[in-house]
Amino acid sequence: MSAFYLVAEIKEVYKKREGFLSVLPVTDFPGRFVSGLKVYIDVFNDKNPFIIENAVEEKGKLLLKFKNFNTSEDVSFLVGKKIYVTEDELIELPENTFYIHDLTGCKVYKNNKFFGNLIDVLSLPANDVYVIKNSEGKEILVPAVESFIDKINIKEKRIDLSEKFEFENDED
Repeated sequence: MSAFYLVAEIKEVYKKREGFLSVLPVTDFPGRFVSGLKVYIDVFNDKNPFIIENAVEEKGKLLLKFKNFNTSEDVSFLVGKKIYVTEDELIELPENTFYIHDLTGCKVYKNNKFFGNLIDVLSLPANDVYVIKNSEGKEILVPAVESFIDKINIKEKRIDLSEKFEFENDED
């Protein structure tokens, strides 16, 4: 069974073009939506395949049309649904760039001492922020900037914080 990765959410039927839906990408690569791409949408608690027939940007909106869905009535049931891809469709990332699903669950260390587990990544306008839960269950927010992160090793599921990152309860 393949893992599925969220790439967009369907917002509304786009009335000006028959069978088109306005979608909100949740990816740094909105250009990934191309004709012929197989995506999956959760319908009736099962991920069902859909083929993108056309993808256009119009008035600042990303619009998708799926193969064999030609009217607003055909696609209205998809509003509010999420669009996923499988691992095979993930885009190869540039060096020192990571998928959130790869970062989640990493053990975080500072000065080679266990600091906590990365449980989430917040995507904010200035930069991402890592949400780390320490051994006391407290959530610590760490800006995902080069000056605070020494090393990320996805294979080992390990993140090393730099000495520049200071936390109010640091004993060092």
